[in-house]
Amino acid sequence: MPDPLLGSVHLVDDDPGVRDALAFLLRSRGLAVRAFDGGPALLAALDSEPPPHGVFLLDVRMEPMSGTRLHDELLARRLKNPVLFLTGHGDIPMVVEALKKGAFDFLEKPYGDNALADRIEQALAVDAAMQAEGAQAAERSARLASLTEREREVMTRVAAGKLNKVIADELNVSVRTVEVHRARVFAKLGVRSAAEVATLLAGKPG
Repeated sequence: MPDPLLGSVHLVDDDPGVRDALAFLLRSRGLAVRAFDGGPALLAALDSEPPPHGVFLLDVRMEPMSGTRLHDELLARRLKNPVLFLTGHGDIPMVVEALKKGAFDFLEKPYGDNALADRIEQALAVDAAMQAEGAQAAERSARLASLTEREREVMTRVAAGKLNKVIADELNVSVRTVEVHRARVFAKLGVRSAAEVATLLAGKPG
């Protein structure tokens, strides 16, 4: 069974024999595969669906849209999923240019089945990590949004390393009031120290 934590391999190849063989290989490794016969079919699917999880595996030489042109279309849609190319020797200069645009890797034909599957699994792991980072960023934003204006004022000063008495003087409130707000900030943000507050505000992993 495919790992539910990993996305799909979005395979695009206009040769039905190659496409079917690749899909069979990847499914035999427990990967979820969606196969498309060309760039237009993939783009039509993407236009009617939420942003996909997983990776794109693109042949370079396809009609009516080449793999590198399809990559440009994916970039235009601001999709950041890893992109891997299947390429012949003569295509390498084109794919090197694609690497400069952020492609994950290219696999030169003839490729070994195990090497291909291993590299795709690595790309899927990268995508899963990026998706997790996105979820963490969303959670961080929600936690910050839950703070009141006064709690935000206390939070920024706590993150700067200021003592409760200094914060109380700056905000013209009692030390006890600062202590209460500080405790609420820590509870809402799910942190235990001023250093963790600073780390969260910097957007770094905990």
